[in-house]
Amino acid sequence: MPTRTRISVPRLAVDSATPAGRARLVAAQLPAEASPAPAPAPLPSPSAPLRVLLIDDGAHRVALIRDELSRLGCDVVGVIEQATLIHDCVLRLAPDVVIVDSESPTRDTLEHLALMGSRSPRPVVVFSESDAEDPMRQALKAGVSAYVVAGLRPERLAPVLKVAIARYEQEAEVRAELEGMSARLAQRKTIERAKGLLMKSAGIDEDAAFQRLRRQAMDRGLALHEVAAKVIEAHELRDAGLI
Repeated sequence: MPTRTRISVPRLAVDSATPAGRARLVAAQLPAEASPAPAPAPLPSPSAPLRVLLIDDGAHRVALIRDELSRLGCDVVGVIEQATLIHDCVLRLAPDVVIVDSESPTRDTLEHLALMGSRSPRPVVVFSESDAEDPMRQALKAGVSAYVVAGLRPERLAPVLKVAIARYEQEAEVRAELEGMSARLAQRKTIERAKGLLMKSAGIDEDAAFQRLRRQAMDRGLALHEVAAKVIEAHELRDAGLI
């Protein structure tokens, strides 16, 4: 994902009622506002404009969104109508944010958003005219950062973008922390297994096995778990009669 300046994110609101109907923002809790707010100021100008990919998923209102994004100083890098092109366009155009405008997100769109989220994750905003729960749940499961029901008002686009980006960044930090914990746990298991193999093959106790691994790691300039993996590999090859 290209480098960009962070957008400061205050707590923002989506109108609880409008003449056109109720609007809700799912995936972020926003305080209600007493009356319609005036059009917000443009997003803070980063060194490079926020790059946005638009997906027309049947609502055919992307021109309205594109005009407001341009007013906010964003760079609309592409507009697509085929869900199958989402991942390829994300790779080729490198948007910072993806916006989907739909009557109700189609299965193909949700599947390709999930594919994008697993391979090239980034903030995703979905505007939908349907409040059906199943598409909403599937969208959030696919990694959508903000799901807005019956709430496509140009003056609310900037706040919704800010919330979506903030939520995405928060979830990215949590994912990175969980992945780090998983990696450390796997490394610990590798070290414990290598110690057990050394204890059995060399007839030494646990402390001596650990010290042997530690010396080898220092001598070779490797991490302890890397040496442990090599010890396991050597024992497996020996058991298979290959060395």
